[in-house]
Amino acid sequence: MPENLRRRAARDPLVRLLPLLEVSWGRVARAVGLGTLTLVCAIGLAAAAAWLIARASQMPPVLTLSVAAVGVRAFGTGRAFLRYLERLASHGVALRGMAALRANLYDRLARSGADVVALRRGDLLARVGGDVDDVGDVVVRALIPAGVAVVAGLGSVLLVGVFLPAAGAVLLACLLLTGVVSPWLASRASASVEQRGAEARGDVTARTLELLEDGQQLRVAGRLADRTAGLRAADRRLAATTDDGARVSGLSAAVEAGAQTLAVLGCLLLGVPAALAGDLAATELAVVVLTPLAVFEATAALPAAAVQLRRSRAAARRLVDLLPESTGSRPAREAAPTGTLLELDHVAAGWSTSAPVVRDVDLTLRPGAVVALAGASGVGKTTLLLTAAGLLDPVAGVVRGEGLFVAEDGHVFGTTVLENLRVARADVTDDDAREALAAVGLAGWLDGLPGGLGTTLGTGGTDVSGGERRRLLVARALLAPHRVLLVDEPAEHLDAATADALVETLAGVARTSGRAVVVASHRLTPLDVADEVMLLDAEAPGAPARVLARGTHAALLGSVPAYRWAADQEEQAPIDV
Repeated sequence: MPENLRRRAARDPLVRLLPLLEVSWGRVARAVGLGTLTLVCAIGLAAAAAWLIARASQMPPVLTLSVAAVGVRAFGTGRAFLRYLERLASHGVALRGMAALRANLYDRLARSGADVVALRRGDLLARVGGDVDDVGDVVVRALIPAGVAVVAGLGSVLLVGVFLPAAGAVLLACLLLTGVVSPWLASRASASVEQRGAEARGDVTARTLELLEDGQQLRVAGRLADRTAGLRAADRRLAATTDDGARVSGLSAAVEAGAQTLAVLGCLLLGVPAALAGDLAATELAVVVLTPLAVFEATAALPAAAVQLRRSRAAARRLVDLLPESTGSRPAREAAPTGTLLELDHVAAGWSTSAPVVRDVDLTLRPGAVVALAGASGVGKTTLLLTAAGLLDPVAGVVRGEGLFVAEDGHVFGTTVLENLRVARADVTDDDAREALAAVGLAGWLDGLPGGLGTTLGTGGTDVSGGERRRLLVARALLAPHRVLLVDEPAEHLDAATADALVETLAGVARTSGRAVVVASHRLTPLDVADEVMLLDAEAPGAPARVLARGTHAALLGSVPAYRWAADQEEQAPIDV
């Protein structure tokens, strides 16, 4: 392969993802072979039937027709049987490839730490769901039909060419029209359709998931109607792209029908003079003219195959965007200095490089350190924790070391309590699990479960309260092997006493185990256990937040009036959830 073609192939997202499908090319060859035999039976059925009809019109002895009659039955039965086997073989290849791609994709995402935090959950679901299926379909809907068309098409041209070479040439030209020109036109016409369709499907999935998960909150906030209208608009865009795709299919079908008609007429115009001249028997003329009616079944799937190839390439591009440029794991983050677990050096954090939400943050975490991030909701505490954990790249500055981000809305899996805790570490024992749950105040909750640690929880934690879910996530984090825990809003959904006790537990774990803990909280009362509190706020509306003050909880109470006022409000109206 020329070097320029090799470079282009290496940049093709579909080529990059094909190894992750772990395709067995032996299985692909088997599917192509079975598909070719299916078309051989279809073409043989047409040819044998044409010969039988023409020969029967000459009223020969019945025994003369018996072989052809048996052949017609055999080809008809064989076509259906082989088509079934081909479907089994090709779909087996596709389903195995999709399963392998999905598993390899999850593995790459887990090992690389790819930046998926900025994606909406629905968009991410669409990529690892529908996009993976589209990439897997490239084998069964594009590569296998192309292979079958090449083999069966050439065989058909040879069959017709044996009887009349000129008719074989006409058939070849018409097959090239439907096998090359028609797929090219379909691919060109579907270029924007597939791109818009992929974006619309992702938007529909994201908006649907948002309505399913947050419908009640949106209703309370008065935003449900806007979100529903957005979903309808996205669905209309998806329907419009589907209609555009139907027009593409119609164009391809028209080209195919026209080429088939040309092939039959061409063979007829060439065959009749040859038959009149005695160069072609009447039965052979029937074979030459009627065989093309079945031959074009070989190329009928190629326009759809070309569209599928473009669809699969667009899906592959969306999946490649999830992964880092390297083919393996994510480049290792710079190590923290000796004696330090995590260091932030003039870090700016944000979801885009053009608009950081927090800037100029310096932080050094040593074993046993407990640091709190305080500030109003939306000031950027979560974004800073995500950056410290490596889930977002810093907009500016350097992060050295790594930590575990404990999300406020972390996922609870539809499995047992014990298996939910083993997400953090596979070797967690029953005693480890009970100890962690007791540390976060869930011992009584565990005792009340019908199956104890073996009780199955609903997917997403639908059968636990918000406070129980929050503490379960913290218990999972305590069992993780990470030296640094970055905990987002541990007091959420908890009453004041329980919330304060949970923060005290995290501080105690840090000091007794040599770990470090960073707690982001808008509740200030429990922060007296922290070695340092960093108060984040913006100097002006719309400006990035920065550390306006830092020190112990007691020091900030005495020196920052706004901090003191917020703490006083908590004492007057404590949280009671």
